[in-house]
This record gives sequence, C-alpha cells and structure tokens, in this order.
Amino acid sequence: QVELVESGGGLVQAGGSLRLACVASGRAFSSYAMGWFRQAPGKEREFVAAIRWSGAMTYYSDSVKGRFTISRDNGKNTVYLQMNSLKAEDTAVYYCASGPSPWSDSDYYRFDAYDSWGQGTQVTVSS
Repeated sequence: QVELVESGGGLVQAGGSLRLACVASGRAFSSYAMGWFRQAPGKEREFVAAIRWSGAMTYYSDSVKGRFTISRDNGKNTVYLQMNSLKAEDTAVYYCASGPSPWSDSDYYRFDAYDSWGQGTQVTVSS
C-alpha cells in the first residue's frame, strides 16, 4: 500500500506561480512512474503531467506545456509540479498519482495507468 500526500496548493493571482509537492511512502518510490492530474468543478479528472521513474522523460498536456514543470527527487520520495503563468482555467483540485512504469509513452497520459492516488490539493487562480 502506498500513501501519497500532496501539499502546496492555495490561492494565487493570474500570472502567479505555485509549487506542488507530493510525498510518497509505502513502496519503492524510485521504481514507479508519477503523475499529476486535476479536476475542476463539474469536469472530469484530466491529465496534467507525468514523469518516468528515472526522471529521464516527462509528459505534459497541451494546456500546461511550457508553463508547468514536473520533477522528482527519488532521495526524498517526492514529486513536484512547478506551475508558472497560472490562469483562471488552471483552478482545480490537483491529484498526485503513482503507478508501475507503463509500457508505452501514451500510457503515461491514462488515468487507469496509475494505481495509487493522493487526496488532492486545491489550486485556485483568481483573474
């Protein structure tokens, strides 16, 4: 059983920045892919970003590419999401996810490729 705990959410003005963190415990963090998803009110959960177990490859949705950066520190069992140039449409609950390393790049974008989820952290961007 793996536990994922997110932090770093909050209220920020449009154009501002936030850094989310997710600390994992309960299994070998460095062996697993990590991802961030988000869910806005009335909308389905959507992929934001993912990173391979090694950190060698990262994946982003088109809506955040160039503004968000995912990274991981395997020594601290932590994955980060640096969010810059935030927009009102980035407002959502952000969830950290962990899963076995997928077979193909396309799998990193899939909700069902991840088997463990955090409780989420609220990000609100005021315009």
